[in-house]
Amino acid sequence: MDITPADLPHREVYKLLIGSIVPRPIAWVSSRSADGIPNLAPFSFFTAVCSEPPTVVFCPGVRGEHDQKDTLHNIRATGEYVINFVSELLAEAMNITATELPPHVNEFERAGLTEAPSHVVSVPHVAESLIHFECRLNQVITISDQPGGGNLVIGTVVHMHFDDRVYREGNYIDLDVMQAVGRLAGPSYCRVNDFFDIKRLPSELG
Repeated sequence: MDITPADLPHREVYKLLIGSIVPRPIAWVSSRSADGIPNLAPFSFFTAVCSEPPTVVFCPGVRGEHDQKDTLHNIRATGEYVINFVSELLAEAMNITATELPPHVNEFERAGLTEAPSHVVSVPHVAESLIHFECRLNQVITISDQPGGGNLVIGTVVHMHFDDRVYREGNYIDLDVMQAVGRLAGPSYCRVNDFFDIKRLPSELG
């Protein structure tokens, strides 16, 4: 099957994208509005950019006609946010925070999660999360503000927290303990618990 994306409605292209690009890590982003209302929402278009400075990117989409998510509004207003990482034990709570809710609703409370003060930024983090990155906004790049469009939210990581249960000497993460989950398509997720190693070949440059 050969498909030209321009020939399909964006919802159908979306299905093909999320069904092919798997598994995807989840950025569980906590933010705060200019009025001080906390927000918590998951995003599975998420990855690292570089380590100097430590930079990450996640991509909130456009739901309806010029309908940007509360997370994006909050980050533009305050310039700060936290990326909390999702373990299997937190998957159900994360799913609750994916519900589209009015801006005044506190997703921490709705999901039974604990708001904890962060070290550097003014935005709270999820106390139950084993890893979280405190971020300051670098820039927002809008690809399209139309339905099906999206934005790249690029942030600089200014503080990292690792629970002692997952952190190992030498700056390694114990994935067996972390029990990370990945996003697939539709209602499906996957567990990160089946590992194999492939030794990287040496460089043949200079």
